[in-house]
Amino acid sequence: MLNEIGVSSAEELFDVIPRELQLGRPLNLPQALSEQELLTHMNALAEKNKRPLSFLGAGAYEHHIPSVVNHILMRSEFYTSYTPYQAEISQGMLQCIFEYQTMIAQITGMDVSNASLYDGATATSEAAFMAVNVTRRNKVLVPWNVHPQTRQVLRTYCNAAGITLIELENQDGLSLQEIIEQSLDHDTAGVILQNPDFFGCIEDLQGIADIVHNNKSLLIASVEPISLALLKPPGQSGVDIAVGDGQSLGNPLSFGGPSLGFMAVKENLLRRMPGRIVGQTKDQDGRRGFVLTLQAREQHIRRQKAMSNICSNQALNALAATVYLATLGKEGFVELATLCMNKAHYAKDLICAIPGFELAFDSPFFCEFAIKCPGNAENIAQQVLQDAQILPGYYLGQEYPELSNGLLIAVTETKTRQDIELLADALAKAAVTGGDLA
Repeated sequence: MLNEIGVSSAEELFDVIPRELQLGRPLNLPQALSEQELLTHMNALAEKNKRPLSFLGAGAYEHHIPSVVNHILMRSEFYTSYTPYQAEISQGMLQCIFEYQTMIAQITGMDVSNASLYDGATATSEAAFMAVNVTRRNKVLVPWNVHPQTRQVLRTYCNAAGITLIELENQDGLSLQEIIEQSLDHDTAGVILQNPDFFGCIEDLQGIADIVHNNKSLLIASVEPISLALLKPPGQSGVDIAVGDGQSLGNPLSFGGPSLGFMAVKENLLRRMPGRIVGQTKDQDGRRGFVLTLQAREQHIRRQKAMSNICSNQALNALAATVYLATLGKEGFVELATLCMNKAHYAKDLICAIPGFELAFDSPFFCEFAIKCPGNAENIAQQVLQDAQILPGYYLGQEYPELSNGLLIAVTETKTRQDIELLADALAKAAVTGGDLA
């Protein structure tokens, strides 16, 4: 190869780099290892890691993922499949997406779902675009208790599109419903809620929906999918657009991604949805088949006129969600949610029995709750991590300075009674010192 390109050595390839910037000697690397030796070495290094017991949540949740999920995902026809433009050679992938859409529509109680979006935050932003396009208004309201990172993405989207985003602040003595009612006007296209909200509290969607619809605006709800096994689905609560992050449906935490965003709407908004929709049909012989349907050509050709330029989807992550939900089944889905809720409430009871600890919000919750600590919560969390190798929760002060003594604790089915009791004991010990690290 060097002879072919007229170079005498590999080093000569780097002559464009000044000599004073070159190392001038071989790299100090250990001797090469065989595959078996390398695996032994890497396993030995990995065993040095101490994986703490984690009660972190705040939008990303640890759930048990049945082995069948990865078994299906790793099949080459799914793992390496590309965009299913040609229906005649993409029936398997199209059917998977169709089944995914069906399950999302069922758990949200909405009429139709798309083929998924990038993640929960971008799905929420696309829903805001939909509200603006449908109502021909230009203002979107989002309250303080929607996930801070979702609000950051919303700011970026709305700023680029010239949409006015109004972020509603917490007001002592006023309920969220009252704050929204005071903020609505003739230019409000939609209101975005999160349920359960960032602090784990469950909202009265129906009550707010009535107020929003009286203003001829749309209600967008970002929902946690597993909570829908127990909570009234958004489709039965007056919600126009339901979105959320599907990470908790069979997708691992993986240091923050990848994930998928789901979106489901009422039938009258079907043609306004971004992304793909897979439809079921029959071929000329009457056999069941699947196609991409109801796609506006502007998404691909006249992009400047498109309602959205999202023309891809997280198909592999959506497949994980599909296999996960199919594996659980209806009864398993409810049992999973019940376990999460019961364990979280057991944790709340133990922690709030510790002197100085109390719930930050007097609202019902699903599997996540905010507590007030006797002292700086960040210091207490660091003390618990140092002493007991437990991540006790998300420090709320980093996003909400008024909650510098607040921790957001998530409990899923993966936590045992012993795990929860270890957390309570560690918090009690840390509280004695006020989180003063040695």
